Amino acid sequence: MLKISNLEKRYGKNEPVLKGLDLTVDGSSVVSIVGASGAGKSTLLRCINRLVEPTSGRIQLNGLDLVDLRGAELRRARRKIGMVFQGFNLIDRLTVMENVLSGRLGYVSLYRAITRKYPQSDIDRAFHLMERVGIDHYANKRADQLSGGERQRVAVVRALMQEPEILLADEPTASLDPKTSQQIMSLLQALASEMDLPVLINIHNVTQARMYTDRIVGMRHGQMIFDGGPKDFNQDALDAIYGGIESPDEQGQTIETAPAAEGASV
Repeated sequence: MLKISNLEKRYGKNEPVLKGLDLTVDGSSVVSIVGASGAGKSTLLRCINRLVEPTSGRIQLNGLDLVDLRGAELRRARRKIGMVFQGFNLIDRLTVMENVLSGRLGYVSLYRAITRKYPQSDIDRAFHLMERVGIDHYANKRADQLSGGERQRVAVVRALMQEPEILLADEPTASLDPKTSQQIMSLLQALASEMDLPVLINIHNVTQARMYTDRIVGMRHGQMIFDGGPKDFNQDALDAIYGGIESPDEQGQTIETAPAAEGASV
């Protein structure tokens, strides 16, 4: 379970980016975070895995307070936090298998990491996960030879190789076409259920948040102003989060667009 209490992030003497935020995520729930640019969505995810240092507050993952950790303790804790980025963050000159196995770097010795001599159990798990997401036939292909959707699947598998206790995804579909975006969101939804893994997704596409997540958290000016199910995410919630302005989502639709039917294109 992830439990965030009174989280604040401030840069210098400027207005806080996050203002006393409280959030709990548990079970196999898929939670989307929506809001206009500058609302604090990405900062929230980066505070959780300590890519950004919180100014104050608590971030607990299964009882372990991440804010207090330093050095080796922090590195060990980060192994349990999978992260999927908008830009994939793959090493293009390496193969798909090598990129996937890099998810085990926090678990193997320096010698094994440098020589890329991973235990057979790690290799077997990598093949199993790649087969699950449909990229096992690309195992020996260089990452820069893949499409955007294929690259994001590699990134998802790499995160799962960490055996995470939570998966964070920072705009995982922003660089993808509409059809591929739906496939990636559907995959994250399915993996959360299969692995009993909580998933926290920062996303601009409100339609996809409604279709593929169990819970929507709406942020504005660093504060959480909505927390509920997709059916409760109505026009009043949209107006509160976006200020009543018709802001386009990442697929060119307005945020006032009704939820798409299951299987329909976005």
